[in-house]
Amino acid sequence: MEQARLETNPPKDRFNIVYLILLLHGIGTLLPWNMFITAKSYFVDYKLSVNYTGVESDYAGDFMPYLGFAAQGPGLVFNWLNIFVQIGGKLTTRIVWSIVVEMVAFIITVTLAMTDTSDWPGVFFWLTMLIVVILNMANGIYQNTVYGMAAKLPPKYTGVIIIGANISGTLSAIISIISLAMAPNPRTAAIYYFITALFVLSTCFDTYFALPLNRFYKYHELMSQKDVQKKRVENIPNGSGTGTARIPYWSILRQCGPQCFNVFLVFCVTLSLFPSVHSDIKRSDRNFMIGKKYYVEVMCFLTFNLCSMIGSSFSTIGSWPGPKMLWVPVVMRIAFVPLFLMCNYHPITTVRTMPVIIDNDWLYWIIGITMGLTNGYFSSVAMMYCSR
Repeated sequence: MEQARLETNPPKDRFNIVYLILLLHGIGTLLPWNMFITAKSYFVDYKLSVNYTGVESDYAGDFMPYLGFAAQGPGLVFNWLNIFVQIGGKLTTRIVWSIVVEMVAFIITVTLAMTDTSDWPGVFFWLTMLIVVILNMANGIYQNTVYGMAAKLPPKYTGVIIIGANISGTLSAIISIISLAMAPNPRTAAIYYFITALFVLSTCFDTYFALPLNRFYKYHELMSQKDVQKKRVENIPNGSGTGTARIPYWSILRQCGPQCFNVFLVFCVTLSLFPSVHSDIKRSDRNFMIGKKYYVEVMCFLTFNLCSMIGSSFSTIGSWPGPKMLWVPVVMRIAFVPLFLMCNYHPITTVRTMPVIIDNDWLYWIIGITMGLTNGYFSSVAMMYCSR
């Protein structure tokens, strides 16, 4: 009877409850990555610095590149694995255990922040990388499952996960700036900073169990299940058999391939520059309105994440260009790679040899804003086209 009532009178998302829950889970999907990259000054300038450890080492210079591989590699593997293998069985099992693993990883990170690691920087470095690997293994399952939940709903619910992911970065950057301004030392700032991540993840854990109770979500889940049952029956030859036909992965990939390419290239260009190159661009003008203390936090992390969030929100208003021509502006974004290298980029481990062509902080800021806006907008639009 309840299913019949849902079908005859399709419910609406009252008070946008489902929308807000998926927004929160969007924040949770990228929170681990954003928390670690935004805490660059804590790891590079404090825990692995010469002043703290008392020894010269390459750990500080190698931290961001190693962090990128440790985060993106496991996330990629487990994201793909979760498509072909039902890791952990039921949806609830995958969501719950992935969030629990992430929370345990942050608890260990807070413990390390409270511990004196000056005598073992190498152990701290590799232990942090191990935490990042485990964290992103769990996050790969969590992220893929959340997008699977949204795929049962109208396209805007996929877009709101992207918005939430970009809010995650903005939230991390704001918390980092506040911690930097108010905390008495980097150690205390890191403790409060990572505890905030624990609070957000625990909220994601609680709100997930509210979804099955919502009539709007139950209706779309019912429609999705009926569609699956219908296709399963259609696959039974001559009305007999089990109806367990193999999933046509190649056919699915061929249909969504162009948008998969767009999503890949958007993030490929972005992750090639942010945060490893972006965060190593130094201030050109000593009289620039943003001081040295907050320059990287504002010009890199806050600017990119805030603009990416704004760009992704534009996708809920309208989408342009269409699915067939979206690749054109996406490919044009490759120009950001040489533009950022022309800025006042000075990596920690090597000495810059090419001349600085863009030595204006305002122009560099405009380039950073443009990259953030296009990242948020085009990634959201491509994901919305892909789910269709």
